[in-house]
Amino acid sequence: MIGNEIIEQAAYEVMCKAAIDIPDDYLGGIKGMVQREEGTLSCFVLRSMVENYEAASTDRRPMCADTGLPRYYVKVGNEARIGGGFVGVERALRSATARATHDVPLRPNRVHPLWRTDHDNNVGINAPEIEWSFEPDADWVEITTVHKGGLFGTDYRMLFPGDGIDGIKRFYLDTLVAFGKRGLACQPAIVGVGLGGSKDVSMVLGKQAACLRTVGDRHPDPRIAALELELKALGNDIGMGAMGFVGSSMVIDCHIEVGHTHTGGMPMSVHTFCLSSRRATARVGADGTIEPRTDPRWFTPYMRRETVEWTSEAQSARKSP
Repeated sequence: MIGNEIIEQAAYEVMCKAAIDIPDDYLGGIKGMVQREEGTLSCFVLRSMVENYEAASTDRRPMCADTGLPRYYVKVGNEARIGGGFVGVERALRSATARATHDVPLRPNRVHPLWRTDHDNNVGINAPEIEWSFEPDADWVEITTVHKGGLFGTDYRMLFPGDGIDGIKRFYLDTLVAFGKRGLACQPAIVGVGLGGSKDVSMVLGKQAACLRTVGDRHPDPRIAALELELKALGNDIGMGAMGFVGSSMVIDCHIEVGHTHTGGMPMSVHTFCLSSRRATARVGADGTIEPRTDPRWFTPYMRRETVEWTSEAQSARKSP
């Protein structure tokens, strides 16, 4: 039985880690960009970013004054036994958020949309957001926290089937250029693209693609993987570098996630994770052990299943006479 106190401790630990420590995959990507960037100011910004990351880790303080909007992605094993059930998990996550806001500290960004009142702890109505996923044949609970800005760096458009791949590229480039010129994103960033689903699902997929996949990870569909690499190259070829200066370091990686959609259209969303890329994950085992890591491993084969069956073998068996 996994107790609520263990869930809260794991959530508190990943909250603290995400605010301070840059994930290794992202830091490695930034250091690689330093070697390739030819723009003087962009290169200076990239080097300053690495220095700031190192200082934050040494001093144990957030690497950015704006610690974004803390949120959770929780993956639950189908065989997991949780004391207090899912309501208990939610209460533990809200408590961990309030504690981390005070202790790290995190900036208390959450306010009521109309009255602008707050509880000084990043907890309130529908906050923090908690998204759930499930995994067969597992008895653990995995908690991922992401501290993503909640104002800009996201756009949406309803494309049509006739727009095709060229339409996807056009909207993608339009969005990145607009973000760069208007200062609506802190680049270089991991860019997530959501294709398909309904309008709201397209937005969810794009944000998950930006926040829950590591630099260098490719989609298992080779055609989608190729498009990811092409969009990454296009994003770094528009003449913008770090923080909008002239250069070629706008996109540290591009990830695409898809969902089956209505035959008459193709929803598309574009999301940029910020240059802090604040995320951390912990697996809580059935015995109460907490194992931290930086790769969320959110998009499992089960998560991306294409049919009502969990495996292609099971689907093939159903089609057999």
